[in-house]
Amino acid sequence: MPANPSPGPLLIVAGLALVVIGLLVWSGAFAWFGRLPGDVRVERPGFRFEAPIASMLVVSLAISAILGLWRWLNRP
Repeated sequence: MPANPSPGPLLIVAGLALVVIGLLVWSGAFAWFGRLPGDVRVERPGFRFEAPIASMLVVSLAISAILGLWRWLNRP
């Protein structure tokens, strides 16, 4: 394995992942986002506050799982 691998394949995979996520968002597959139990929403006349705490925990767990899998697959 070279000391400095080319970032090209990583950029291609990241771009394809963004396209897939964009298509899922566009199709409405993430309509649940921001509406989980634990997401804070306050609506009053002239004021709206949203804090998707539970949704961000789900995103954090998913990213951690993907990075852990990436490290596990790329270990020597």
